[in-house]
Amino acid sequence: MRPTAAVPFPMIAALDLGSNSFHMVLARTSIGEMRILERLGEKVQLAAGIDENRQLDEAAMQRGLDCLRRFAQLVNHLPQGAVRVVGTNALREARNRAQFIRQAEAIIQHQVEVISGREEARLIYLGVSHTFPASSGKRLVVDIGGGSTEFIIGEGFDSLLRESLQMGCVSFTQRFFQDGKITPARYAQAYTAARLELMSVEHGLHRLGWQNAVGASGTIRAVGLAIKSAGLSNGEVTADGIGWLKRKLFKLGDVQKLDMDGIKPDRKGIFPAGLAILEAIFDALELTRMAHSEGALREGVLYDLIGRHHQEDIRDRTLSFLMERYHVDTDQAARVESKALEAFDQVASDWALDEQWLRELLSWAARIHEVGLDIAHYHYHKHGAYLIEHSDLPGFSRQDQQMLALLVRGHRRNIPKQKFEEMSEDGVKLTRLCVLLRFAILFHHIRGPQQAPAFQLKAGDNSLDVAFPEGWLAQNPLTQADFAQEADWLKRIDFTLGVR
Repeated sequence: MRPTAAVPFPMIAALDLGSNSFHMVLARTSIGEMRILERLGEKVQLAAGIDENRQLDEAAMQRGLDCLRRFAQLVNHLPQGAVRVVGTNALREARNRAQFIRQAEAIIQHQVEVISGREEARLIYLGVSHTFPASSGKRLVVDIGGGSTEFIIGEGFDSLLRESLQMGCVSFTQRFFQDGKITPARYAQAYTAARLELMSVEHGLHRLGWQNAVGASGTIRAVGLAIKSAGLSNGEVTADGIGWLKRKLFKLGDVQKLDMDGIKPDRKGIFPAGLAILEAIFDALELTRMAHSEGALREGVLYDLIGRHHQEDIRDRTLSFLMERYHVDTDQAARVESKALEAFDQVASDWALDEQWLRELLSWAARIHEVGLDIAHYHYHKHGAYLIEHSDLPGFSRQDQQMLALLVRGHRRNIPKQKFEEMSEDGVKLTRLCVLLRFAILFHHIRGPQQAPAFQLKAGDNSLDVAFPEGWLAQNPLTQADFAQEADWLKRIDFTLGVR
């Protein structure tokens, strides 16, 4: 979970740990606008290091860490919250990603988030819409990455449909062009594999429709420049240009013989796979031309970061939509949220909960703790946790969703102690947040706007003492019984709750 700034930062940075390349953008901000100061990018090909057991090998990890050491000098001095680091498909797929992430965070001194495919798509569209000339109507944006390809249809700055498919220029190179040989048969296999992947999304894309198409990746840029070098376009990708380029590849027969403007030496090996995927996209979506945008994921991350610092946080809108979709009682959620934050402020110092993101996390968990009630009352805390962890929630990383889901899972009955412990250094803090959430829910067990008494909290390492006004508990026996039962639940995680 990233710290969120109360005020804008004069300097911000975004790092995109992609499956093919790592990119970094450093920018200066002023009154909601930004100016790019530095761009860095290196081919790391993280996806090439994932084996059949979905383990990231040591060589790929080392390439990534070496790259981050070079980036680190530009971001190490920036405060927490001014830098956002996102990992995409390769880190989504790698089962041992935690090992890489720990080392990466030690180098760059900022947290690494692994984002979902649809969250990646949202950020890509945000980057394109802020950097590409405005146009009327809907826009299709395509980004062919190293391990996945994202499709977005949007209008203005809003994405209307977001999809992510498991096909990329590095993963397809591993499957179809590993030795660098280019034959019509191998190309046809890659093309067919891409068409099969596209079958799951092409109908939905066609149904929504678009007026113009934009590509936002190095693969699409390279194809456009190669076509331009032949005098067949002004830098756009065209269907005719793809056909010419494909025939050119077949004639050459080997990636080492590729020598065209726009195709950098470090892109030669993955170029045939990228072209096959792009041709499949053109055919499936019946495209004739596609422009290229320099803005993509990393620019989108920067604009999203600026939005968070100007009270335009997409995460708040996401949770409001989630609450509406699952018919959450918003009045009750607001009461629980207010009480949880009041309790947080009393014990934050004693419990070392002094980071802003912890307060935000508790606030969000209080708002959505009852989403599971729309599924069933029985075990609704488990239903809610599942929905939060496995839904596509724009603005949230996978780690964010896991922590939110854990708080919702633990807000009633038995607290899953082992799952909290698995969160390593954040486990103790999350457990304490869970105790505060449970306290606020008990406080408002009787739903309604009735007057609530003042209370005082005193926190120990593994204890919480609650003091109510004299005589109040005796006058409210249901609340007294609730807190007595809660004390029994907390004993199971070696936590003491005292109430008087």
